[in-house]
Amino acid sequence: MGVVEVYGFASALGRFAAEIGVSEMSSRGLPSLQGEGGLSRYLSEIRKFPLLQPEEEYMFAKRWREHEDPEAARRLVTSHLRLVAKIAMGYRGYGLPVSEIVAEGNVGLMQAVKRFEPDRGFRLATYAMWWIRAAIQEYILRSWSLVKMGTTAAQKKLFFNLRKVKGKINALEEGDLRPEHVAEIATKLAVSQEEVVNMNRRLSAPDSSLNAPLRSDSESEWQDWLADDTIDQETRLANTEEMDERHSLLTTAMGELTERERDILEARRLRDEPATLEDLSQKYGVSRERIRQIEVRAFEKLQQQMKRTLHEKRSHTLEGV
Repeated sequence: MGVVEVYGFASALGRFAAEIGVSEMSSRGLPSLQGEGGLSRYLSEIRKFPLLQPEEEYMFAKRWREHEDPEAARRLVTSHLRLVAKIAMGYRGYGLPVSEIVAEGNVGLMQAVKRFEPDRGFRLATYAMWWIRAAIQEYILRSWSLVKMGTTAAQKKLFFNLRKVKGKINALEEGDLRPEHVAEIATKLAVSQEEVVNMNRRLSAPDSSLNAPLRSDSESEWQDWLADDTIDQETRLANTEEMDERHSLLTTAMGELTERERDILEARRLRDEPATLEDLSQKYGVSRERIRQIEVRAFEKLQQQMKRTLHEKRSHTLEGV
């Protein structure tokens, strides 16, 4: 990982613009965050940007979405810089510069502004906080260790919550956790006990080079004693084909749902952070119980359609044999 001396908001904005081709989103007039020493000044400067009223936010969002007005985008971004800073401060315990965490959060904010749909009826802050957290968490996972810390949603949740849960149950001893603490943490975070043990060890120990010698007087390296436990090519191909088939079945079945059913099912069951019944009831103007009924019905329709499609596919396969 390279060393970044100045990771200001303006540079983050420029990087984002280069990534998605939004060169119109000018960084002119925006505050810069130059290292840890400038954090207080940066926080003071972003408080000068006014928060937008719902009507103003809707107007600017429409101008950006329909006309790509750079001034509208700038107003949307600057009015939410305080939200980014607030979220970023919650990730200070990972040994990374706060300035870089804030900058990554700003990138997430700009991604949210790029994709925000004002006609859906909710505020930009509600939508943007997920993009901000995702950008920060991906940066931390990418930077905290040379070896990737987590690949699944459950592993990422474990990484970002293990310290907090250990503090709550007073499991702050050095070294491996006690079995009862492992079991309690695994239950609270809905992961296996093995994952808890492995993650705790990773967080407790620094990375080591595989090229390091076994002993000071030895020419053998640690990597010489590693066994190749990766799956063979045939198994990998079979797994890939199975995943592709499942994805195809799911995509086909989702197409049989109504727009509302599909939106509710995705919000409730296909997101890392599921929407609440209350959020969806306000969005659609119906009761929480009605949202629950639609979710259950949509899931049943999804299962039936997937089974039907799979049965038809297998029948055609048998006929061709």
